[in-house]
Amino acid sequence: MKIKNLDRVPKHITSIGGQAVIEGVMMRGPKDVAIAVRKPNNEIELKKERLQTLAMKYKIFKLPFLRGVIGLVEALMFGSKALMFSAEFFEDEEEERNPDKKTFTEKIFKDKAQDVEMFFTMALSIVIAIGVFMVLPSFLTNFLKNRIHTSIGLNLVEGLVRIIIFLLYIIGVSRLDDIKRVFEYHGAEHKTIHCYEHEEELTVENVKKYPILHPRCGTSFLFMVMIVSILVLSFFGWPNPIQRLLIRILMFPVIAGISYEINKFIGRSNSKLAYLLSYPGLMIQKLATVKEPDDSQIEVAIEALKAVLTANKEEDKW
Repeated sequence: MKIKNLDRVPKHITSIGGQAVIEGVMMRGPKDVAIAVRKPNNEIELKKERLQTLAMKYKIFKLPFLRGVIGLVEALMFGSKALMFSAEFFEDEEEERNPDKKTFTEKIFKDKAQDVEMFFTMALSIVIAIGVFMVLPSFLTNFLKNRIHTSIGLNLVEGLVRIIIFLLYIIGVSRLDDIKRVFEYHGAEHKTIHCYEHEEELTVENVKKYPILHPRCGTSFLFMVMIVSILVLSFFGWPNPIQRLLIRILMFPVIAGISYEINKFIGRSNSKLAYLLSYPGLMIQKLATVKEPDDSQIEVAIEALKAVLTANKEEDKW
C-alpha cells in the first residue's frame, strides 16, 4: 500500500539531509553545514560553516560500510553542536532575566564550558542508549531462555523487545510540548527537501504541498539498524550477559555499516523492494517523529537549505 503523496518520483535525488533543532533546522550539504533558528524576537539567525569530514580528507572513509560508521559518528557530532547552538538563544533569554546566574560548568571551566557540556552530554547519551537499547532488552529476554531453546529465537525476541522499547520511547517523548515543536521542524525539513528534489522554487507555498514523510530520514535508518542487528547478532549465539554486551558493542559498527548501505539502496531506488524496506521507517515517522509544520517553521527550513546549495547540483546528488 502506497503512502499518500509519496508516489511522485523526484527529479533530483539529493544527499542533502538535515535535523530539527530547538526552534530551527540544521541542513548538511556537500560543502557546508547551516543552522537556521527562529529566535525569541522572531528573527531568523543563520549560522553557516564549511564542512570538514574525514571522507573529504581521506578517500578510504568513502568505502562502502566504512562510510556508514564514520557518517553516523559525524552526524552525532554535527547534530549535538547544532542543538547546543540553537539552545544558546533561549539560554540568552534566561540570562537576561538572571544575569548573575551561572551553571556549574561555567563556574569551573569558564570559556571551555560549552565543549565540556557537549562531551558529557554525548557521553551520557551513549551510556543511556547502551543501557536502554542493549542491556535492558537482553536482560528481559534472558528470562525466556528456558522456554526458547535456539539462539536465533532469543535474538529475535530481543530484537522485538528493543523495537517495542524504541516505539514506546518515541511515542512518549512525542507527546511533550517542546518535542512536538522539534518534530514540527522535522516535518518542515522533510517538506523542504521534497520541494528541492522536485526542482520547484523554494517558497513557503510550494513547500507546503509536499508530504512530511521522507524515505531517507534518520528515523528510518535507526529502525533499519534494529532489524539488521537481529540478523547479525544471531550468528553469535546467546552467551553470558557480559559477553552479550561486549558483542553488541563491538558489532555495532558492522551493523551500522550494513544498515547505511541498505539505506543508500533505498534512497536511490524507486523499486517496490526499496519501498517495502522503507515502509516501517515511514510508519514510525508518521506515528511519532514528524509533525505538520506551520509557515514560519517552513521559512526557517528554507533558509537553512538555501545556505548549503551549490551552483552545481551534481555535487549533492545521492
